[in-house]
Amino acid sequence: MSNFELRKPSTRELTGGDLLAQCLHHIGVKVAFGLHGGHLDAFLMGCESTDIKLVDTRHETVAVQAAEAYSKMTGTTGTCFGMYSNGLPGLATAFADRSSIFCITSSPPLRDGENNSLQGSIDQVVVAKPITKFAHLITHAEDIPRLVAHAMKISSCGPVLIDFPIDVLFSPIIASRISWGSITSPLPYPPGPHTKAIENATQALFDFVEATQIPLFHSPKICFSLPTSSPLYAGSAGNLALLPHMKSPTPDLVILLGARTGMYMGGRSGAIIPSPDSCKLVQIDTDGGEIGRTLPVDLGIVSDATEALLAFNAALPKHNYVAPNEWVKIATDLKNIPMSYASDPEIVEGKLHPYHALAAVFKSIPDGSIVVTDGGECGAWASGAATISNPHAIISATGYLGFLGNGFGYSLGCAFADPSRLIVNIQGDGSAGFHFMELDTYARFSLRILTIVVNNHAWGMSSNGQELIYGTKNPARPISSLSPKTAYDVVAQGLGNKSAKVEQLADVQGAVTKLLAGDGPGCMNLIVSRRPTHPITESMVGMTEDENMIVVPYYDNVPRPYYRN
Repeated sequence: MSNFELRKPSTRELTGGDLLAQCLHHIGVKVAFGLHGGHLDAFLMGCESTDIKLVDTRHETVAVQAAEAYSKMTGTTGTCFGMYSNGLPGLATAFADRSSIFCITSSPPLRDGENNSLQGSIDQVVVAKPITKFAHLITHAEDIPRLVAHAMKISSCGPVLIDFPIDVLFSPIIASRISWGSITSPLPYPPGPHTKAIENATQALFDFVEATQIPLFHSPKICFSLPTSSPLYAGSAGNLALLPHMKSPTPDLVILLGARTGMYMGGRSGAIIPSPDSCKLVQIDTDGGEIGRTLPVDLGIVSDATEALLAFNAALPKHNYVAPNEWVKIATDLKNIPMSYASDPEIVEGKLHPYHALAAVFKSIPDGSIVVTDGGECGAWASGAATISNPHAIISATGYLGFLGNGFGYSLGCAFADPSRLIVNIQGDGSAGFHFMELDTYARFSLRILTIVVNNHAWGMSSNGQELIYGTKNPARPISSLSPKTAYDVVAQGLGNKSAKVEQLADVQGAVTKLLAGDGPGCMNLIVSRRPTHPITESMVGMTEDENMIVVPYYDNVPRPYYRN
């Protein structure tokens, strides 16, 4: 086919695995994350022949997470491979977070269906369908180009999975029978806004997109290239929750530009997005299913954020609105309000306060790093301090499914997406237990990843949540403690990482300097107190003495039902 050079290996037959690798290379895939399986060997050999870099992880879920982070950092589809019974948690997170990834899996020979063959007990396509935008089983090797191209185009709006049975991958290709489909066609551009939406938008919408006039907040989920030097940068959208406590006016218009409603935007609480009675909501998203999902929307636009902004800017000359200076100053000053815990003592019950410990870490790392936060309270403490380092990006790894441990794969993907930057992988000692073996992966590839284990010997959000709910009424704190004997620094050293254990604030900077010296990864076991409770835990638990309410931790409380006797 024109524009596609089908290359036959010099030492063996051209197989389905070769064709798959060549198709991915033609589309632009440079890196694939995964775990070896004999089912996939024909594909892996094909990747070696086409110079697709193979990054092998210690768990399939981490491979999916790495592909997800690679996609977010590069703006391209991330590619991963493996036997996806183990990879399903990563796939579910990617689906919830609408991440653009292409998953390659394999299964027994087609003739061995329902034969109790190795790894044949689960139909991976059937299992994957509810958590992908597209899942399919390929039955003829010559169909690979057509279906790979089809799946890759769908992946722009979420994860896709294709199952290549082992006999399909190992089968020799008959070139005359290849179904090329649109493999040589360019990938589609993202959707743009309908002209009617721009013409009918309120004047306040134009005000928002006029970059020099409106305060800009970023989503707590993920933010890139923070414009911290801009006078209109207002910090995290969570800062808007402070306005009612300051007796200051809340926004009368909120534009969600690619940001989703739900967990990261205060749900239906009104804390970040005020009630519909006092605030109009405009939502711009590539997925029309997200518009109005949680809250009533006054204007919805299905569009890529960049394309929408280009259209708005073209329309701006027709409007001369300037946002009220007084409110703009209030909004942009929110980021400068000291956090309530910033004045807490540095030492709590003989150990470091987690906020002050992490603030010292962020003061010690280079500007422009990529910060990945994981864990419960650990992630919250880290997010509150991360901007100290003027990072290039901050990524909250737990995602909309609240999975812990994602940060290991996210850090891996970021390291390959942008090798020029330091990746800071923040983990609680709880979340560290999920995929700590990936420090071996970091070492094998000599990656510049600094893992910080914020170690309070507890599931912090769990133990503090139990404290808030039960207090002195019930002393039990079931399964919320972890062992103080676990030496993450020793384990990290055994996995080929430079390591340090830090218990004093004065030792943080020296330890960071030591861990960042030379090449390769490092790990800090940062011992902190378990006693401080992060305000986000208090807000999520929603403890109240109102006898007419039932406290539902981590969700909205519900009215107590009453029945006639």
